Amino acid sequence: MGRRVFYSFHYELDNWRASIVRNIGSIEGNRPATDNDWETVKKGGDKAIENWIAGQMSARTCTIVLAGSNTANRKWINHEIVQSWNKGLGVLVIHIHNLKDSSGNQSTKGRNPLEYIKHGPSGLKLSTIAKAYCPPYTNSKDVYDCIVTNIESWIEDAIEIRKKNQ
Repeated sequence: MGRRVFYSFHYELDNWRASIVRNIGSIEGNRPATDNDWETVKKGGDKAIENWIAGQMSARTCTIVLAGSNTANRKWINHEIVQSWNKGLGVLVIHIHNLKDSSGNQSTKGRNPLEYIKHGPSGLKLSTIAKAYCPPYTNSKDVYDCIVTNIESWIEDAIEIRKKNQ
């Protein structure tokens, strides 16, 4: 089933790795922003960024946070996670540090972005509810293959987790 997902990632550092995942054919993702689009949105200030994010999330069922080495606890990543959860979207993290970038380099594993988000009045970290996946490989092709093989079931699990945690 081709779900419509919103991808959240650190644009400057992980755009290449994110594009690899976004191009997996079974998943319909949000339209990628070009460098020029993103610069234009940023010039409009915080409200323009919030509006752009809201528009990108429209009609989505799940948010996939593509976590690189410096994704966790970034202002707009946190905002996207909170907004996704509040809108009832499934939320999951996929660590992408072992995918190669445009120069053929891998990076170090970053923290789980869900560790920085509190859920509801209990104050539990969202990481205790939603899942983060770290493909258990160091070879970029094996990491990619793992993501391709599992991404649809990870999305379905995230949607079910969210339904159970209304």
